[in-house]
Amino acid sequence: MFVTLEPCAHFGKTPPCSDLIIKNKIPKVVIGITDSNELVDGAGIKKLKAAGIEIIQNVLKKECYDSNKRFFIFHKNKRPFVRLKWAQTKDGFIDKIRKPNEKGVNWITKPSTKKIVHQWRSEEMGIFVGTNTVRIDNPSLTVREVEGKNPTRIILDRNLSLDKALKVFNQEATTIVFNTVEENVQDNLIYKKVAFENLIPGVLKTLYGMKVQSILVEGGSRLLSSFIDLNLWDEANVIVGDVEYKTGLKAPVFQGEIKSLSENDGDKIYHYIAD
Repeated sequence: MFVTLEPCAHFGKTPPCSDLIIKNKIPKVVIGITDSNELVDGAGIKKLKAAGIEIIQNVLKKECYDSNKRFFIFHKNKRPFVRLKWAQTKDGFIDKIRKPNEKGVNWITKPSTKKIVHQWRSEEMGIFVGTNTVRIDNPSLTVREVEGKNPTRIILDRNLSLDKALKVFNQEATTIVFNTVEENVQDNLIYKKVAFENLIPGVLKTLYGMKVQSILVEGGSRLLSSFIDLNLWDEANVIVGDVEYKTGLKAPVFQGEIKSLSENDGDKIYHYIAD
């Protein structure tokens, strides 16, 4: 048997994988990487060896870590894996200067790039946006352009002032509403109280407790910058559209290693990993 991650030896949502391997008398197991979860951390390997099963480990270790990075970050850092995403113009703006009460999306990227963004959404358990993004853009935060499961929508609504007719409150996905007013569950809406003075760490701690293993943070600039300033991010996807605004709301500034650069219909897509 070939596995990317060490078989578990404890009872969780399912019985131990190591027991099933022993029961089926599999004589040899090749393991990519050891499970760092304190409930496992070598116990699965020890159990298999005690049963007389030959073990080969640390095969393609880096690649196996990458394929399980959300799992490892979640257990090691006691928070979700954080992936940032935003689109900006060639001259470094994330939005235009808006008139009072002006709503709607100022699209920077090409329509075909939206499909890529929806694919990213389908890869994470949650998608996180701020109050202004919900109020101004009225996003659905779903994966309409691709096949996949809608992520849990995570929004900020400090005083529960957002209009309940907005799309994030519909039945298409579960929505977690972080606020300072109430803790409650209403159908697919989960209301969680959090201190806004220590907002991001508080949100991540709560999401960890809810077993949300990964989130995609889609902005705006203030929310994205909060994660960057606290160094609470793991990867980032930055799309640079083939347009210029000359003036507007500045895109976030951060330090990270460019892991890859690709292009779609004139849009450049940078993939960063945290230093």
